[in-house]
Amino acid sequence: MWIDTHCHLDASEFDADRDAVADAAREAGVSRLVIPGIARSNFSTVRELAHRVKGGAYALGIHPLFTPQAQPSDLDALRMEIEASLDDPLFVGLGEIGLDYFVPGLDDETQQFYYNEQLKLAREFDLPVICHVRKSQDQVLKGLRRNQVHRGIAHAFNGSFQQAQAFIDHGMHLGFGGNVTFERALQIRRLAAQLPLDALVVETDAPDIAPAWLYRQRNTPDQIPAIGAILAEQRGIDKNELAIGTTANAHAALPRLALYSA
Repeated sequence: MWIDTHCHLDASEFDADRDAVADAAREAGVSRLVIPGIARSNFSTVRELAHRVKGGAYALGIHPLFTPQAQPSDLDALRMEIEASLDDPLFVGLGEIGLDYFVPGLDDETQQFYYNEQLKLAREFDLPVICHVRKSQDQVLKGLRRNQVHRGIAHAFNGSFQQAQAFIDHGMHLGFGGNVTFERALQIRRLAAQLPLDALVVETDAPDIAPAWLYRQRNTPDQIPAIGAILAEQRGIDKNELAIGTTANAHAALPRLALYSA
C-alpha cells in the first residue's frame, strides 16, 4: 500500500467528483491521503474532509502564498485548532507552512513571521511539519534549526544534494512526486535515485504537479503507484520495495499517521 503525503483534496478542482477521486485512490492502492491546510479559512474543511474520506488525514497551517491575507489572530486560531485536534488520530501535524521565493510580490518579512510563529507552535506541541520549500531551501532549514523542529517533510524537494543532505541530517524527509516522471528533470531524478531510500516519501500535490502522462491536466492521488514505479525504476529496485519503504518513511516523518489504521 502507498501513502500520498501531500494532496489538496479540498481544492475547487475536485468539487465535482471529490469522493470519486478519493475512492479511485483507494482502489489504486493508496491507503492514506494527507490533506494539508493552507489558511484559517480551510482548517475546518480539511478536518471534515479527512474524516469523510476513507484513509484521510490532515495537517493545519498557513501556506506562504496565503500570508498576504493572513492576520496575527489567525495564529491564535491555529493554536486553538491544534489544541482541539490533539486527540484526533487523523491530525498529523502543521502544514503546509514554509517560504516561497519563486512567486513575485510576496513580502519576505511577512512570510518569515508566519513561518517562524508556526514553527514555534510545532515545537511547543511536539508536532512534525510539512514545509513548502520553493526556491527557499536554505531559509526553511534555517528556521527549522532555529526552532529545533526535527521531524517532517520538505514538500516537492528540488534543491541540491548538499541541501538535501542538510535536511536529512536535521531529521527531515523529502517529498517526491510528479516531477520525477519527466525525463528532462535530471537533477530531481538524480536526487531520487541517489539519496538514501529511508529519506524519501511520495506525494502528488494534487491537483498540481501532474506526472508526465497528465501534463497540464489535473493531478489526482491515484497516480501515486505509477509515480512510485518511476521512482523505483530510477533507483533500480522493485516497486513493492519502494511502496513498503516510503510508507514506513511517511510514518517516521508524520508519526501520528500510525495511530490510525485506514
